[in-house]
Amino acid sequence: MTTIDDQIRGALDADDKEFLASLEADRGMFRQIGDSFSGPLGGWAKFSFAIAIAVGIGLAFSFYRAMTADGDAMLGWGLICLALLIMQGFLKEWMFARMNLLAVLREVKRLQLQVAMLDESQANTGPKA
Repeated sequence: MTTIDDQIRGALDADDKEFLASLEADRGMFRQIGDSFSGPLGGWAKFSFAIAIAVGIGLAFSFYRAMTADGDAMLGWGLICLALLIMQGFLKEWMFARMNLLAVLREVKRLQLQVAMLDESQANTGPKA
């Protein structure tokens, strides 16, 4: 640990430590997905989730049709299946990138809080000689 970390921990009172402990709790994937549905891009996250469900259903249907088709129809359904699989990948990449962004923003806010509390505690104690 660095000395700044020790100073921050020393500056925190019990309520602050409890609040920071709640922020540090490990959050599961489903909770992070739920968190991504709120905020300024929450509507887009809900929309992309609905599109991902529709693409998944279409992917299952086109895979079934590709497996039961014969001749040229198999090639067509197989290409549709491949296109839907790529679409599904891009949608999931966007959703997980959004979840990662929110996790990073959460950590930045936590650090801002710690620095603000450290600054406040040093202002209350005054400079040390």
